[in-house]
Amino acid sequence: MGAGHAHRLYRHGTSPVHALPPHAKLAAAFLFVLVVVATPREAMWAFAVYAVLLAAAARLARVPAAFLLKRLLIEVPFVAFAVLMPFVAQGERVHVLGLSLSVNGLWGAWNVLAKGALGVAASVLLAATTELRQLLLGLERLKLPPLLVQIAGFMIRYGDVITDEMRRMRIARASRGFEARGVRHWGVLAKSAGALFIRSYERGERVHLAMVSRGYTGSMPVVAEAVASPAQWRLALALPCSALVVCLLGWIL
Repeated sequence: MGAGHAHRLYRHGTSPVHALPPHAKLAAAFLFVLVVVATPREAMWAFAVYAVLLAAAARLARVPAAFLLKRLLIEVPFVAFAVLMPFVAQGERVHVLGLSLSVNGLWGAWNVLAKGALGVAASVLLAATTELRQLLLGLERLKLPPLLVQIAGFMIRYGDVITDEMRRMRIARASRGFEARGVRHWGVLAKSAGALFIRSYERGERVHLAMVSRGYTGSMPVVAEAVASPAQWRLALALPCSALVVCLLGWIL
């Protein structure tokens, strides 16, 4: 994971949020999501406050709203699932614009949309202010099993390699006049998928042998750990602590 492999979710910047140690930002994002999930769905005002808190964090990080909103499109499958809930859920029903909708389904759809959108927004903001390599170092700092961190690192490092291999195979098919137009072309696509798997496996074997020849024994070299100062912890935990106050008020009011 070199500096040349920054992910498209990352936005270069020099804000106070960018400067925070990765493990502090990971802990803050995780705690914020926990608080959001623990908030009662009936406290609709609380989710609006969470959105304002995230907007303030994005402003502090100098991340444009358009940048975040564009990447929130990943939530579209959850939106489709939530839209179906009022129609298929059981229980008391209400009529809206001539449609019979379940009350429990409406609350469930709101719960999924509100909490899902806030969770995705927090994750996108984390990725926008932290390089992937730093995220992996943060996971190590938080004592995630080293093997899982290594697997994640290799997956990220070679995801672009496999994507590029897929692109070359697609160009090769197109140069031979192939165009998938129906079921009868599925066989060619299946063979391409099999060839991609074999090439990926062989490349993985070559990479492993190269690492072993250079002294790899099952663990990556130790990297100097970033230590968060008390002031940095206070800044990182300001978001989840503020959200916790809102959550408690949501249960009390």
